Amino acid sequence: MPTIDADAHVIESEQTWSYIADEKIRPFLISPGGGRPQNWLVDGRVFNRGVNVDRGLPEAIREMRDIEGRLKHMDELDIDVQVLYPSLFLRPLTAKPEVEAAICRSYNQWLIDICSKSEGRLRWVAAVPVIDRTNTLAEVQFASSNGACGIFMRGLIDDKRLSHPFFYPLYEAAEKAHLPICVHASTGNFDWVQLFDGESGFMRFKAPVLSAFHSIVHDGVPSKFPGLRFGFIEVRAQWVPYMVVEIARRFERADNRLARHLIRDNHVYVACQTDDDLPYVLKYSGEDNIVIGSDYGHADTSAEIEALRKLKLKGEVEPRIIDKILYDNAKALYGL
Repeated sequence: MPTIDADAHVIESEQTWSYIADEKIRPFLISPGGGRPQNWLVDGRVFNRGVNVDRGLPEAIREMRDIEGRLKHMDELDIDVQVLYPSLFLRPLTAKPEVEAAICRSYNQWLIDICSKSEGRLRWVAAVPVIDRTNTLAEVQFASSNGACGIFMRGLIDDKRLSHPFFYPLYEAAEKAHLPICVHASTGNFDWVQLFDGESGFMRFKAPVLSAFHSIVHDGVPSKFPGLRFGFIEVRAQWVPYMVVEIARRFERADNRLARHLIRDNHVYVACQTDDDLPYVLKYSGEDNIVIGSDYGHADTSAEIEALRKLKLKGEVEPRIIDKILYDNAKALYGL
C-alpha cells in the first residue's frame, strides 16, 4: 500500500523569492548579530528563519535544492508522496496587498518548479493572499491551473474567524477548483502573535486552528459549500472527541450517533500523531477522515519523521484502518 505524508515542509530560501521582479518588496536574509543569515526581512519586519529546523536534515534537502536527495530520503522512510506546506507563512508577514500578492505568487511558482522535478511524488499546498479579494481569487485560479492540491489557510486572519462571510468567495473558488482548505498550525493576526510572544507556541499557532474548526463547523460553513473539503493540520487529533461532543451539544443533538458523524458529514479531515489515542479518536472521527503527517523539516512538538512507519508498527487499530490513514484518506483530502 502506498503512503502519503500529509504534512511535510519546505524551508524557504532566497531562491523562493527570485520570481519577484521588484527588489524593494522581495524578502531577503539578514544577519543582525553577524554570522550566518537566519532572519528574513519582509516589508520592514524581521522574522526568524528556521528556528524549528531539524538540523539532522541536509540543508539542500530542506531547501529543496536537492530534489533527488529528498526523494531518496523519502524512499528510506517508506514515503511515496509528500504534501508540502510552507514554513515562513505560518505567521502574518505584511499588511500591504501588493507585497502579499507578490510573495505568494513567487512561493507558488517556486513550488511549481520543484514539484515538476519530482515525478509526482512532491505535491504542494498553495499560499494565497487574503488581504485583497481580487488577488485571492486570481491566485486560487493560478494554483489550480498549475497542480496545487490544496489552499493553505492560517487559523486566524486579521480580526476575522474563518467562518466570516469575507472568506466565502475564497471558499467558493476553492470548491469550484476542487481544492481543500487546509488550516495549518499558524496565525494571521499580528496582535495575536505579539500577545503570546515568548510562549511555547500552543496559543500562537495551535489554538487558532482549534478555534477555526469550531467556527467553521458550528457556523455551518460546510453546508454552504457542500463540495469543499477542510483539513486541520499539525494540531494532533486528540481534541476531536471533545470538540465533536461540544458542538453536538450546542446543536442540541448530543447522542453518540450524531456526534460520531459530525466530522464525516462536514467533510473534515484531521492530521493525527502517533501518540494520539487513536482507538478513542476514531470513535468520534470515523475511519475515513484521519490522515497523518511527519512535519518533515521541522523539529517541534509535531515533528515525527518516522511517523508513518511508526504508525504501522503500533498495532493499536486494525491494518485496514491504518492503510486508510496512510493513503486513502490523504488521497481523498488532497484529491490526489
